[in-house]
Amino acid sequence: MHRGPSPVDRGGARSLRRLCPVCRRRGEHRGVAPVSEVILRLHNLYKVYPAGGNHAVRAVDGVSLDICAGESFGLVGESGSGKSTLARLIPRLVEPTSGDIIFAGQSLLDLTERELRKVREQIQIVFQNPYSSLNPRMTVRQLIAEPLLVHRRLAGAALDERVREMMRLVGLNPEHTNRFPHEFSGGQRQRIGIARALVLEPTLLLLDEPTSALDVSVQAQILNLLIDLQARLRLTYLLITHDLSIVRYMCDRVALMYLGRIVEQGSIAQVFDHPQHPYTRALLADVPSTDPDQRMLEHVVLETDITTAAWSGRGCRFSPRCPAAQVAACQTIDPPLRDIGAGHRVACHLVGGREGV
Repeated sequence: MHRGPSPVDRGGARSLRRLCPVCRRRGEHRGVAPVSEVILRLHNLYKVYPAGGNHAVRAVDGVSLDICAGESFGLVGESGSGKSTLARLIPRLVEPTSGDIIFAGQSLLDLTERELRKVREQIQIVFQNPYSSLNPRMTVRQLIAEPLLVHRRLAGAALDERVREMMRLVGLNPEHTNRFPHEFSGGQRQRIGIARALVLEPTLLLLDEPTSALDVSVQAQILNLLIDLQARLRLTYLLITHDLSIVRYMCDRVALMYLGRIVEQGSIAQVFDHPQHPYTRALLADVPSTDPDQRMLEHVVLETDITTAAWSGRGCRFSPRCPAAQVAACQTIDPPLRDIGAGHRVACHLVGGREGV
């Protein structure tokens, strides 16, 4: 595996403890105190899959981002954008092709398997579909206790009490620990998945479409539970989703991915109130809003989807679908992700310091 020079290589792990300017400006959000320490840094991360012959698929294509302790960071994109692959690269469930993953000041790519296993206690995933992510042959007690047994944390009566404690934490009856997943509703199953993810007391939760398989009425309950748990347990969230309305409801900052690359990133106010990239504007135009400014956002129709819009590998990867692609550079140069002010970053040739495209 190739790992290019990272911030840790250049300046030492202590550089991660610097103040994050975005989080410092952010102030209080949902009653959670503002924070400033970068807990996760992805540096020029790639994941390339061979696709036969001399072809390859860049599922993750040079992604760099920082996530601060205590914040909720949203990662948005259509199916096939690379967002779920990126989430699995973080705990090295999938090995990156190159780049670096720095968590709590240490590069995860430098760790032995034993050291990595210890770090994974601090990075847990809540999976998308509670109907398929829970083993139907295991009781709730077995499901929640399994991480404790694998990591040799607890046993006997102490383990049973910990399971009951986690059931209460997520709003489930602790007397139901001997029931099986099929005896619970979809929302209750996702609460079991959340309890399982939290039982090791992690600091970072990767939420991979945590509500997409649930009814709308249940989605709000799960989102409110996650917000409450974050405040109580001082958690950091990376929320992977295709639903911008969920991101606006529970996140502090957001990045939009397209074909493996981040195309826009900023605070919720920056991205939702002043979207710059044509892809962001197209996605936001389809989000229902009571805000008159949002309703006046020009409706952008994407004629094709991400799987059928062929990108040649030259120029902007969004240009085959972009209604605004007007300059020669759109077809010949892949635009870098540039800061246009106050941490708002955009990868588009048509965006300078203006309010729109």
